[in-house]
Amino acid sequence: MQTPDPSDPSDPTAQDPADDPAERMARWLGGLGLVDYLSDEGMLRLERDEQGRARWVDPATGDVLDAVRLGDLERQLRQHGEDPAHAVPVPLVQAAHLARVRRRLLDSEWCTYETLAERRGASVEATRFAVTRAVNEHRLLAVPTELALLVPSFQLDGRGEPRADLAPLLEPLLAAGTDPWRVWGWLTQPAALLGGQVPAEAAADPETAQVAAHAARRLAAAG
Repeated sequence: MQTPDPSDPSDPTAQDPADDPAERMARWLGGLGLVDYLSDEGMLRLERDEQGRARWVDPATGDVLDAVRLGDLERQLRQHGEDPAHAVPVPLVQAAHLARVRRRLLDSEWCTYETLAERRGASVEATRFAVTRAVNEHRLLAVPTELALLVPSFQLDGRGEPRADLAPLLEPLLAAGTDPWRVWGWLTQPAALLGGQVPAEAAADPETAQVAAHAARRLAAAG
């Protein structure tokens, strides 16, 4: 007697993937771009067996989540919105987006005190003092991380000094206490307030510098 193959779509006895809670979760969270984020954050890992069937693993224990645990998890995630069938776990989506933005920013050029000191031809102590002063005066963006304080390179000139043309953008944003990661991201990617221009580039053009500064003030005021 031949054993039905659940992975064969031509097999009339094969289980509909929509009836499999693991596969349903895989399709739903995959469509929201959350599968890799959950794995990277050590919260949940999607695996597939030799037949391609989805299974969810708890990275902390290595246990495969059964249908009961998957059902509980899905109900929790679908609590956002009035219609559970089309609900979106907004906090997770926002966190995943932020994580992707931070990875992109960390892949760009940045300096530490040591590398900036080398670029400036100065001591680390003198560079640390100069950076601290410029940050306090809202002329320079510094982003704290677990390992080091990062100074994004886009805001530095060839000598490692803060670009003067960026001051009108940095000052209102930093004075308002805007999250450093948000400032870094906004300055270096196309902005809706500038019709798709990159603020850091617009600031360098006399024809668009004032518009870029105005956009920065609007963003700072919006909080």
